[in-house]
Amino acid sequence: MTERIILTTGIYDAIKDHLRRKRVTAAEEERLTAELRNAVQVRRRELPEDVVTVDTKVTIKDHTENQEKEYIFVGVKQAKPKKNKHSILSDIALATLGYKVGDVIEWPFADGERKIEILKVEPWSQN
Repeated sequence: MTERIILTTGIYDAIKDHLRRKRVTAAEEERLTAELRNAVQVRRRELPEDVVTVDTKVTIKDHTENQEKEYIFVGVKQAKPKKNKHSILSDIALATLGYKVGDVIEWPFADGERKIEILKVEPWSQN
């Protein structure tokens, strides 16, 4: 598992602002605060291709529910969950942002702790 998550400065700032506005559970806030404290910040062009960020299509295996699901993570204003376009500030995105393919994450979701694995990350564009 990745020791330190890798985020672009823009994503880092968006998560920090989201925390400041108290839009997460106490357990998520504690986890995100710890992750941000150790996060590596990079420019977008320096971000490895296998790291979850905005405008990526991510395949995740939920080991707790034993199912695979694909998510498209987009900016907050482009989010359309019914079309599988999830905000980078959604619960599932916050749990995976900055992690890379192969990482297994135990995350305190609102409905309980779940163990998820990142199987695939690929670029996604709206064109």
